[in-house]
Amino acid sequence: MNWRRLARALPVLLLAYLPATRAFYLPGVAPHDYRQGERVDLWVNPITPKIDGHGNHLRSVIPYHYYLDHFHFCQPAGGPESKSASLGAILSGDRLYSSPFNLSMMRNATCEVLCKTDAIPKEDAAFIADRIREHYAYNWLIDGLPAAHVKLDEQTHESFYSVGFALGDTVLPSQTDNEAAKEKQLAKLHNHYTIRIQYHTQDSVNYRVVGVLVQPSSKQTVLDKEGKANCNVEEALVLDETADHPGIVYTYDVQWEESDIPWGTRWDSYLHVFDPNIHWFSLINSAVIVLLLTGMVAMILLRALHKDIARYNVDEEQEDIQEDFGWKLVHGDVFRTPPHAMLLSALVGNGTQLLCMACVTLVFAVLGFLSPSNRGALVTMIVTFYMLFGCVAGYVSARLYKMFGGEEWRKSILVTAFLFPGAVFAVYFFVNFFLIGARSSDAVPIGTLAALFALWFLVSTPLTFVPDQSIYLRPFPAMLMGGVLPFGAIFIELYFIMNSIWYHKIYYVFGFLFLVFVLLAFTCSQVTILICYFHLCA
Repeated sequence: MNWRRLARALPVLLLAYLPATRAFYLPGVAPHDYRQGERVDLWVNPITPKIDGHGNHLRSVIPYHYYLDHFHFCQPAGGPESKSASLGAILSGDRLYSSPFNLSMMRNATCEVLCKTDAIPKEDAAFIADRIREHYAYNWLIDGLPAAHVKLDEQTHESFYSVGFALGDTVLPSQTDNEAAKEKQLAKLHNHYTIRIQYHTQDSVNYRVVGVLVQPSSKQTVLDKEGKANCNVEEALVLDETADHPGIVYTYDVQWEESDIPWGTRWDSYLHVFDPNIHWFSLINSAVIVLLLTGMVAMILLRALHKDIARYNVDEEQEDIQEDFGWKLVHGDVFRTPPHAMLLSALVGNGTQLLCMACVTLVFAVLGFLSPSNRGALVTMIVTFYMLFGCVAGYVSARLYKMFGGEEWRKSILVTAFLFPGAVFAVYFFVNFFLIGARSSDAVPIGTLAALFALWFLVSTPLTFVPDQSIYLRPFPAMLMGGVLPFGAIFIELYFIMNSIWYHKIYYVFGFLFLVFVLLAFTCSQVTILICYFHLCA
């Protein structure tokens, strides 16, 4: 009897403890509390190209290591130390290294000397100048937040944080009397940084970083006998590409600003959605395509099949005389072994694997588990789930191949395991050689390639164990026609995804992406019904 009373009282006791419960946001990273004067690390990431702001063009696609010899940037004592990164972060291009910046919580600094570089050869000066003309940008991180600069949305007139800041600027020919500038724009290198760090007061002794802004500038700074710099100079540091440069002085200011923004919403200023009406237009466009396809399928099922079935109900003598047509041609052919049964089985298996991976990843993304503060989490999850769902590919492929009466099951296993992953890995490996030749930071290290190769062989591979047709029914035209409608349903959202990849922006509108994915699934299923019906009736 006492046990029953205790069981009844237990929920009440648990509810009584709820007000005293403390927690933090699960999908993100646990907050770091700093005390006044505590060191705050600044990490540097590769130098990446950005859009030029005039027509939104990207002039290069190759990022470079921050400490590449050509840049001659200041290094910490003892050399830079790399920060460990996940598999997804490495594949995304993150290469985080320590920096010589000396930042302390709530300690302002003015005109601090970072270093003075050695003499810079004219070839390296020309390399830096070319990167400035191509609108390359710095990428720094403080407490997991990227350093940014404030921009204004021209449509909504709202300010937001744009990740990264310019490596330098160019001098227009009309702004200089130099003859060389009249033929080719001169490049100004940003060597002075005003770092504004916003913090939120957690309690009387603990503070949290909630924003990082950097305002770069170009200054022809020189050091005095005591090694101090004068940052009040107005003359810009213009790179001379015809002669060796004696050295560059790098300086910085630090300004700490208190903010009312809590730590849990500090990413809101970075995750800016440009004109959400475009995303809604994409959804409406996809929905219209789905409705049109649904109407076509319904027309076939309600009209064509209804007439076919009505004709099949005639007397047997009349049925023997007439030629088979419509659905009667289809109902038998769907069980006939196709010409390339093994290839079809492998493609269906790999497609099912991709579908399962996309569905699970989207569910986690919509639930908020893929926070941008956890760098590389999205790519890591994609790779992990793709490898784990190799068992689904193997099961679907083997079941379909056996249904077709296939006997070379060992060969079918190899085709399923190597067809799509092998093609992707071969292309990736080929492109990686070009990135290595360009000394790009996006070149994947050999160790990471070996890890991917091991995941492929040790996880994914063991789990995987008619008359002349019209031109529109031939394989390649049919594939083109079958892909146009699904592509039309997602091309607007795909534009934003590719935009975030090539322009190194943050994509976080997973709600829109999930809805578009659902519409894409409906579109693909209905396109498949139509194409199969037309093929079998041909």
